[in-house]
Amino acid sequence: MADPESYRPARREIPTDPGVYRFRDEYGRVVYVGKAKNLRNRLSSYFAPLHALSPKTRAMVTTAAGVEWTVVGSELESLQLEYTWIKEFKPRFNIAYRDDKSYPYLAVTMAEKVPRAQVVRGEKRKGNRYFGPYSQAWAIRETLDALLRVFPVRTCSKGVYRRAEQSGRPCLLGYIDKCSAPCVGRISEEDHYALADDLCRFMAGHATPFIKELQRQMQEAAAAMDFETAAARRDDIAALEKAFERNAVVLSDSTDADFFALAEDELEAAVQVFHVRGGRIRGQRGWVTEKVEEADGGRLLEQLLEQVYGETATEAAESADAAQAAAPPEPRGSKHRPSAELAYREDAIPRTVLLSEPADNADRLEEWLSGLRGSRVSLAVPQRGEKAHLMETVQENARQALKLHKSKRAGDITTRSASLQELQEALGIPVPLMRIECYDISHVQGTNVVASMVVFEDGLPRKADYRKFSVTGEAARDDTASMYDVISRRFRRHLEEKAEREAAGPRTGQVEAHEESRERARFAYPPSLVVVDGGPPQVAAAARALADLGIDDVHVIGLAKRLEEVWVPDDEFPVILPRASQGLYLLQRIRDEAHRFAITFHRKKRSSAMTVSVLDDLPGVGPAKQKALLKHFGSVKKLKVARVEEIEQVPGFGRTLAEKVAAALQSQEADTAPAVNMTTGEVLS
Repeated sequence: MADPESYRPARREIPTDPGVYRFRDEYGRVVYVGKAKNLRNRLSSYFAPLHALSPKTRAMVTTAAGVEWTVVGSELESLQLEYTWIKEFKPRFNIAYRDDKSYPYLAVTMAEKVPRAQVVRGEKRKGNRYFGPYSQAWAIRETLDALLRVFPVRTCSKGVYRRAEQSGRPCLLGYIDKCSAPCVGRISEEDHYALADDLCRFMAGHATPFIKELQRQMQEAAAAMDFETAAARRDDIAALEKAFERNAVVLSDSTDADFFALAEDELEAAVQVFHVRGGRIRGQRGWVTEKVEEADGGRLLEQLLEQVYGETATEAAESADAAQAAAPPEPRGSKHRPSAELAYREDAIPRTVLLSEPADNADRLEEWLSGLRGSRVSLAVPQRGEKAHLMETVQENARQALKLHKSKRAGDITTRSASLQELQEALGIPVPLMRIECYDISHVQGTNVVASMVVFEDGLPRKADYRKFSVTGEAARDDTASMYDVISRRFRRHLEEKAEREAAGPRTGQVEAHEESRERARFAYPPSLVVVDGGPPQVAAAARALADLGIDDVHVIGLAKRLEEVWVPDDEFPVILPRASQGLYLLQRIRDEAHRFAITFHRKKRSSAMTVSVLDDLPGVGPAKQKALLKHFGSVKKLKVARVEEIEQVPGFGRTLAEKVAAALQSQEADTAPAVNMTTGEVLS
């Protein structure tokens, strides 16, 4: 535990200007980011006597080992810089909102030349347009099924699309008119892209123009006595109205707004948001957070809006850039459409953001959001009428979400704490097991040797700190040599970074923003416990590596698969944990995660090596042409059975080169094929 007085800056050295400050721990990690109108007054408040500070502030200042600040020109700039640093460093003592569940979205992959519509969960990808979230997956699937009648966008995977393209026959959806079948040329890529764009505009709430256009076509067909076409347009209108009316009408004035409501207690807070577009609820989402810093409801809402709309604007810009890069060029004379980026941002950030209580720095937030959207955004707290009634509904959802989260979390925290405490006591380790690292070696008969390092903090995986190692040379001769090599490399890097920090001294004072744009990724900090997958030989190798580096404050154990025995260095007998032990279960989870991570890396490396070895032997085929071949055929297996005419269709390949490639592939097949007695059919050795 650090003494705040050891790094307290002199009061006269701290400027009185607005700015952003960062507290760092002894390993150089940013543990807290904050902003202030007056840096001197704000920072001085952290260095009051410890007994006068709140528990959370006291924990932060005793964890930190230095403080630094950057002066900015205005409060708006401080808000922007604070958001940027929180997003970059993810400080442990800042409020971090997490989704309270995994919601399904409708995604349209506008970054592809032939966009695909699909229902997805989890992390969002650059270039996709997302609509939702929806509370039930079946609801969005039914909606998509209805919309495919009017917007027959492809929904198949890349593999299905490629097979249909090569065979010249569409899949079932193409035969029943639920897909326009661009795979077989029924529609051009340009027209299909425009169709996907129309689907996005409909899902964004612009349904009326499409319905009116279909009504016009229906009336024209009826007037021309084309009743079959009129009936088809009538059914199209019914499908769109069914999809559009699936969202409840809550406001009569076609309001576009986001409703944020907060429910909190002393330790945690839950937030719910209803996305209302065209007077209808288009989606709902929730977050929960631990109140790791002292903050009231206004501060919580301020940081929530920074996180939600900052990420939304970033995703919108990336999606627009990717979509514009993938979109086919507009033909001459076509009507110019407004900027895709602007349209996406206006859809994601509405004109009005309604809150259950006033947010801190509301004026600055309005100015910031208006800059992100490209037009005026206002923050307000509804007081009466239908908007206030809807806000009460949103707040009730937040209260229920907090209640449900606390009931679930109580069990999770209890179990994790018990498993860590049990493991610490069973192994006789004097320090809490805040960070555990596990290492596993993977190979096939000594080839393509790789290792994995997975990290668990507070009993939960921290995937940002996972590492992969390639093991070569003498270190790859067996598992113990590989383990010694990997442990040595990991902790040698730790010692190098420790020396750099000590040479640099405590980081306290003013820093320039342009010098702090991005720090290089560090190899993390030392764990309390190192777990290796294996028995006494692997444990001895890991302990020897640490001893050779002079590290004596990191504990090492091994978990053997056969009997799940826990081995400690220089101990003749293993530690046997009960089969129902929570500590053993935690060790098994960590070991299995390390094994999964190592196997995944090994398979990828082996597959890459096999692919490269085949393609490297092809005459006249460099890296660019290798990439073109793989992109066209999808795999080396398909390339090997391709005809000369098919290889000739790959960009950059003429007839002569295609014949050379085909001949080389046939030669490789002949070299690897077994010899056969042509009379008896017997395979010769």
